[in-house]
Amino acid sequence: MSPELQPVARPTFLVLGAGSRGTIYAGHLAEHPDEGEVVGIAELDPGRRAAFATRHGLPADRAFPDWATALGQDRMADAVIVATQDSDHVAAALAAIAKGYHVLLEKPIAPTEAETRQVIEAADEAGVFLAVCHVLRYTPHTVALRRLLAEGAIGTVHSIEHLEPVGWWHDAHSFVRGSWRNEAESSPMLLAKSCHDLDWLLMIAGSPCVRISSFGSLSHFTRANQPAGAADRCLQCPSHIEQSCPYSASRIYLGALERGAIEWPISVITSDPTRAGVMEALEHGPYGRCVYACDNDVVDHQVVAMEFASGLTATFTMTAFTTMRGRNTRLFGSHGEITTDSRVITIDDFRTGERRVIDTEIEADSGASGGHGGGDGGLITAFAAALRTGDPGLVRSGADESLRSHLMVFAAERARRQGTVELVPQH
Repeated sequence: MSPELQPVARPTFLVLGAGSRGTIYAGHLAEHPDEGEVVGIAELDPGRRAAFATRHGLPADRAFPDWATALGQDRMADAVIVATQDSDHVAAALAAIAKGYHVLLEKPIAPTEAETRQVIEAADEAGVFLAVCHVLRYTPHTVALRRLLAEGAIGTVHSIEHLEPVGWWHDAHSFVRGSWRNEAESSPMLLAKSCHDLDWLLMIAGSPCVRISSFGSLSHFTRANQPAGAADRCLQCPSHIEQSCPYSASRIYLGALERGAIEWPISVITSDPTRAGVMEALEHGPYGRCVYACDNDVVDHQVVAMEFASGLTATFTMTAFTTMRGRNTRLFGSHGEITTDSRVITIDDFRTGERRVIDTEIEADSGASGGHGGGDGGLITAFAAALRTGDPGLVRSGADESLRSHLMVFAAERARRQGTVELVPQH
């Protein structure tokens, strides 16, 4: 249920977490000051906290060492952006709701179904606006695709095939060495990474998902696959092994530095974007570990099969073993087929034999709003507009829709673990 919002001329934001997501969302507001203003930051890392505060001109008393300290103060903003680690989402969101903040919550809402419902019910009872960062709903690509489907470009859609190509080095960075490698510290891969995709499929299908099944495992990034003679840290690995390994931390991070990519992923492993800073991180930090000698347990490949109430069926594949590129989707309709790479949409019309190609790329936008194909900026624009106008309907990823897609994820994980076909709860 959407709350009644009192319009705010220029909403203010307290950001919890100055990692990649919090920095990007705040960066959009800095680039579009008419939409809103960042007035506070909470961040554990002192270097990131100081850099964020400098970027946004925040005084020392608005830069907090952690989210609990920030939310322990008197209410200082209209809304909170919760961009902490997954394990802190529930506590931080509940504390913000209790203070009367509207909340923009990074996905996933929570690691369990019970906690997900707890957060949504708390927001509903407090009468605050809760939205979730399902940024794929806001991309120009998604908007164009939905318009084409509504216009009947391929008739009735009967099935969808959707691939999330995580990328070999991205998976090694985030889900083997990084913060989302271990379910106990974050959440299952399908929830941490791919709840975006199931949420997007729910939106595109335009119908509730009623049954779901899933298969997947961690099969490659394990100790059993470590080459004979390899060291547990890349900098200590024999050169003939390290040089032939596609997951070499030296190759990934020093290569990025040499290309001038001092933001993500370099900004994740060190606050010193120099060769010395990167070498220090690889020598002592988690990102210098061999991918076959980490404490990771999330799957590196997974498939999900879905049936929707309309009769539409869909398959989703997540795999680590791809190049870095946009998501690939094929939609099969009664009189046409659509293929898309998250930017270019190709429509083949069975009736005429004609092919149309639509490029949805955002031109001349290399700023924060360009992230996720424009979805990051689109999300912040929509959330800020809802606060300014008092119209929660401007946000496409409110609590109710996000609950539906999270329930799909939880059901899929039950199916994967138990070898079952699961009914998806409808409320």
